[in-house]
Amino acid sequence: MVDIFVVLLPGLILGIIFGIILQRGRFCMNSAFRDIIVLKEFTLIKSVILAILISMLGFAVMAFGNIITLNPKPFAPVANIVGGLIFGMGMTLAAGCASGTTYRVGEGMMGSLVALLGYSLGAYITKSGAWSEAKTILQTYKISEVGTGANLTVFGSELTPIFMLIIGIVGIVVVLYFWIWPMLKSRKTADNKMFDFSDIGKKIFKNGWPWAITGSAIGILALFAYVSSAATGRNYALGITSGWAGWLKYWITGLDSALSWEVFLVLGIVIGAFISSMIAGEFKLRSPKDGKRILIQFIGGLAMGFGAVVAMGCNIGNTLSGVPLLSVGSLVSTAFIILGAWFLAYLLFMRK
Repeated sequence: MVDIFVVLLPGLILGIIFGIILQRGRFCMNSAFRDIIVLKEFTLIKSVILAILISMLGFAVMAFGNIITLNPKPFAPVANIVGGLIFGMGMTLAAGCASGTTYRVGEGMMGSLVALLGYSLGAYITKSGAWSEAKTILQTYKISEVGTGANLTVFGSELTPIFMLIIGIVGIVVVLYFWIWPMLKSRKTADNKMFDFSDIGKKIFKNGWPWAITGSAIGILALFAYVSSAATGRNYALGITSGWAGWLKYWITGLDSALSWEVFLVLGIVIGAFISSMIAGEFKLRSPKDGKRILIQFIGGLAMGFGAVVAMGCNIGNTLSGVPLLSVGSLVSTAFIILGAWFLAYLLFMRK
């Protein structure tokens, strides 16, 4: 047991840092996707795009340096489509994506805790319980790269690292020029300071973080996460679903083998969000006003767990970690996660 904790401790540390970033940046992809059509607001999606671009560039550089081995998700069209749609609708019902639900538990939100319990249960029984046969059937048909049998990427296993490097560099330059530079210039016009480091402690631990800081921090953290998890044999960047499924499995079976780098990561997110919200004075135990809302969030969590396992990744595993690898499976899953979220957001918030 001691050896397990020593090996997996980096996952916990990275999780705590991740939790602080998520809490201070209010980073939730459910809000990012929903706000596009409901509020015509694009601030959070900018964080998502910047995090993906930084991860993409960093993964490519580390792959060329033989620090990591690129490991894109498999492409199982039926599973990616069905799982993505169900996950997207589930996170709308749960009022938070995988990361958003997790960090909000650290803030004291009981509705998110209920959704997280549903998420853990849905993932566990889809991985190895009553719903596992449905998962197997949906994932049966897979498309691999012709000739090599490698998991399918947009440009093929040989060219993908090169295109990751190009897209990462060009994308970051575009974001800097069109989004970040105008924002910095407007700040300079207001107070004649482009960068203001006064009250830096308050800005870090008390104030909400700008989208650019949040996206950059998550993108950089993903690089450390890839290296850290590779040391345990996992060989992937950030992920949420397997962590909560493994945590539930550990309590049911008592097997040390259920404890993984990802389990420690998700526990760290809750701890980090708790620390951050306590320092900022934002921690408060809150619960939905009626039982119907709690039931809806639990059902949403169940759907998220099922959808994430079927699609072989949640919004973090597919969108934040798989899209930077130009994985076709992750791109399809992400597209249908967004469509599922938009479909239910339209029914709940926009339809007259």
